[in-house]
Amino acid sequence: MEKMDLKKTLKHLYQPSAKEVVRVDVPAMNFLMVDGMGDPNTSQPFADAVEVLFSLSYTLKFMIKKGQLAIDYGVLPLEGLWWADDMSAFADGDKSRWKWTAMIMQPDFVTKEMVGLAIADVKKRKKFPALSSVRFESFSEGVCAQIMHIGPFSEEGPTIEKVHQFIEGCGGKRTGKHHEIYLSDIRRADPVKWKTVIRQPMR
Repeated sequence: MEKMDLKKTLKHLYQPSAKEVVRVDVPAMNFLMVDGMGDPNTSQPFADAVEVLFSLSYTLKFMIKKGQLAIDYGVLPLEGLWWADDMSAFADGDKSRWKWTAMIMQPDFVTKEMVGLAIADVKKRKKFPALSSVRFESFSEGVCAQIMHIGPFSEEGPTIEKVHQFIEGCGGKRTGKHHEIYLSDIRRADPVKWKTVIRQPMR
């Protein structure tokens, strides 16, 4: 059986340095995605989205491992795109107005048909409120600036500012949505050790 470590293969995207901001070219990749709005710390829709994304991702993993492809791989981490219609919502801390896309990247051999089978399987086993909101599509960011943030989410501010300064220092401009990749299991890890990739598309 073939074994794949996608985080190692895509190390430049999922394991950046925490010491300096780097420029990366992010190719188009396929994701399971759920859109929503509200404070991620208190929003039930956000919790529902995370639950169904991981359930589908693990269902696909075992389906592929036991199927004709016979490939074993680790499920990729949760990622989030964040924005607001009025970007002052980020400055004033009003998270109730935040909009988000919760998503998990899928290997390129995962097909739309496989996702359909996984959705049908998950639907039979448990009622997931967000299941009908899941979509499977390609997402491309192109040139981005990114860095690893180590510590709680509440202390991301200076790290995000460092990314913005890097983009301005390159003579570039921010485009797209603020992107975070959550590498730690926040249920178990000490918040001071949480690892989060902070990424910002640029042009």
